[in-house]
Amino acid sequence: MNLIYGVKDRPAPGRLILFALQQLLAILAATITVPIVVSGNTGYDLSISAALFGAGAGTLVYLLFTKFKSPVFLGSSFAFIGSMSAALAGGVSAALGYFGLIIGAVFAGLVYVVIALIVKLAGVKWIDKFMPAAVIGPTVALIGLSLAGSAVQNALGGISLDADTGSYLMDTNAILCLICALVALAVVIVCSVYGKKMLKMIPFIIGILAGYAVAAVFTGFSYLPGAESMRIIDFSVFKNMEWVPDFTFVEAFFSGEWTAEKGIGSYIGTIAVAYIPVAFVVFAEHLADHKNISSIIGSDLLREPGLSRTLLGDGVGSMVGAVFGGCPNTTYGESIACVAISGNASVVSILLTSILAVVFSFVAPFVTFLSSIPSCVMGGVCIALYGFIAVSGLKMVQKVDLNDNGNLFTVSAVLVTGVGGMAMTFGKITITAIAVALILGVLTNGLVKLGKKKAGSPEAPAAEAADAAGAASAEEGAAEEDGDAGV
Repeated sequence: MNLIYGVKDRPAPGRLILFALQQLLAILAATITVPIVVSGNTGYDLSISAALFGAGAGTLVYLLFTKFKSPVFLGSSFAFIGSMSAALAGGVSAALGYFGLIIGAVFAGLVYVVIALIVKLAGVKWIDKFMPAAVIGPTVALIGLSLAGSAVQNALGGISLDADTGSYLMDTNAILCLICALVALAVVIVCSVYGKKMLKMIPFIIGILAGYAVAAVFTGFSYLPGAESMRIIDFSVFKNMEWVPDFTFVEAFFSGEWTAEKGIGSYIGTIAVAYIPVAFVVFAEHLADHKNISSIIGSDLLREPGLSRTLLGDGVGSMVGAVFGGCPNTTYGESIACVAISGNASVVSILLTSILAVVFSFVAPFVTFLSSIPSCVMGGVCIALYGFIAVSGLKMVQKVDLNDNGNLFTVSAVLVTGVGGMAMTFGKITITAIAVALILGVLTNGLVKLGKKKAGSPEAPAAEAADAAGAASAEEGAAEEDGDAGV
């Protein structure tokens, strides 16, 4: 990939601030959505500002552990929404509330620490063996495709599919939301494809501002009699701005919930069951994300700074994020896509983004403005972001020999189960469709490899060579891919 700024490059101060703001906008919607959803599910009022602070602080921890070699931002993890809801809800005998969020994050972080120690001792060669490009490529593609429905729904103003027709029933508000989304998407595309210099590197900032401006015009007309359906932006959020973040650890120790006396052991066990399995699921996404960003920057992060370091950074960063904002953190595909589209992989940009997230969490007007950005505008931008995640995974598949039936079955198993949404819930434990697809891909890959070895197939060496070439594609990325600063 033709990066404009490499990992070690330092853009000029003015550009650096713009790049950091763009990264912040790219991860904002998902980061603040997690506390909003959990608050709606539980009745607890999780702070958006605190979640933003936790994401920034967690990213700083991640950058320190990875020796400032991985340009990835950590944000609130959607995978832990069910776990957080279970921790807050507690049970009949006990409810630790906010304190439960911290305990759960510690359990999840410890999973990463244990895996990191295993990787440190065993190395990372087993990853290429069990998760070659035929497995990781389609899994990365699924991360983007799994978010496609969210992008489309947001672009239409949050309406749901009609159960009878299987399509979206468009009213005036949905049509106007779609216009705002398409304006934002079109501006992003034009800036990225035809823009010169800075326009090409900050397409998301310009696209979001353009979409916001159109939404503001529609909202202005909505105050006319009978035109309420034209209201896209909720400006009332500025009336009740949150001036000081409500940090989770503060709420935990001063709410009094942690003093519950009955059934504490049972409740902590419930939290462990809710968080630990999910941490293993997020570990799979951690691998896929780092394979993806490795292919973009042309350097295998699983070897340098090393998977053990990225896992420790992610795990400890998750604990830090939960202590402040209640939400465990995870690597963000939106951040990776932003790096790819802008051609800016500078770690300094990520560092400044994390600092700005911490600082802006105390600037109520700015946080409120960010939260007022309509979902339809972010939906339009996310069509590009999520699409680039999917395409980057498909580019990994390009390196795989699909004339080999073993590879063909492996890729097929991952794509069909993932796109088909084969998510599974066992009690309070949910295994996401992406995790199920990855597990099935690993098993399928092992099955076809085992069969070839037992049969002594002459095709086996060639297939293994093809897999090795696919696994090495992450290291060859920049030299072999065409296009100007795209994934």
